[in-house]
Amino acid sequence: MLILVLTRHGLTDRSVPEQHLGQRIDVPLNADGRRQAEALATRIGGIEFDRIVASPLVRARETAEVVAHGRPIETDPRLMEMDYGDWEGLTYETLQRDHAEQRRRWAASPDVLECPGGESGYDVAERVGEFLVDLLADHVDRHGGGATAAQAPVLAVGHSSTNRILACVALGLPIREYRQRLVQGQANLTVLRFEHGDGPSDARLLLLNDLAHLRSGAVPWE
Repeated sequence: MLILVLTRHGLTDRSVPEQHLGQRIDVPLNADGRRQAEALATRIGGIEFDRIVASPLVRARETAEVVAHGRPIETDPRLMEMDYGDWEGLTYETLQRDHAEQRRRWAASPDVLECPGGESGYDVAERVGEFLVDLLADHVDRHGGGATAAQAPVLAVGHSSTNRILACVALGLPIREYRQRLVQGQANLTVLRFEHGDGPSDARLLLLNDLAHLRSGAVPWE
């Protein structure tokens, strides 16, 4: 049985206003983002992770480093954010103003339509699916399989679209719906449990977008 703890990197100086920050603009965490990562580290600091795997993009690596407290970190390019191509760095407001019809068509079918010069949802699903296959195979090789073979969980630090698509793959949900059905806030906790050995779409959802460690008396879902 594999438990995968999934999180998104913290805030950067390009996070507000909301924009398509993919693979081509590689920015670090800002002060608020580091505080978010530190809050996450405090919440899960007592967990002994079997592996910590991060996207190689600096905002994800820095988040992983804060949480890891000196433990080894692996990077895997399959966890990189969706390649937004020509939309990289454009705010949602700019896209709605200058590319409204193209944006509308993409938003209706983000699974099959690529961002101009970039990736589609299915492109991302293919690479995160391969990541899950390899992760599960490594876990079985080192620890054995079966529902009772519980071991230390794996932590993966990724990105908004990539994490939502990974969750769709793991739960057998339509990739088309990743933007409408799932949310991944900065430094959230999402937990998936693979227990039957039936492949990368065999997960049960234990926790989704838990941000309690970032809240201070606020309404939990805001």
